[in-house]
Amino acid sequence: MPYRLLADAVSLLHLGFILFVVFGALLVARRRRWLPLHLAAAGWGFLIEASGAVCPLTWAELTFRRLAGEAGYEGGFIDHYLLPLIYPPGLTRELQIGLGIGVLAMNALMYAWIWRRRET
Repeated sequence: MPYRLLADAVSLLHLGFILFVVFGALLVARRRRWLPLHLAAAGWGFLIEASGAVCPLTWAELTFRRLAGEAGYEGGFIDHYLLPLIYPPGLTRELQIGLGIGVLAMNALMYAWIWRRRET
């Protein structure tokens, strides 16, 4: 049971990290101190997507799931609702690269908005 809880906690952390990568510039707009952390997270997220590497959070989650005796992602709220957001079905390499570029573009637009707002 504790390994299952750890796996679920890592899944929530993973989702939180993804949301921070995608929407973290909105935090930067309110508090500039988030800028270095968000840029580092966005860079890491892009590198993982562009390289096709597996995020260490994925390895940690899968390790805890194996230790819990699980083979897959069936059952439970977290498994049913959150995991498809992190690991969408049909995720191809091309789509993965496209998502990475899309996140970069969206963040570039948000940072341009923040910069323009700061200038006025």
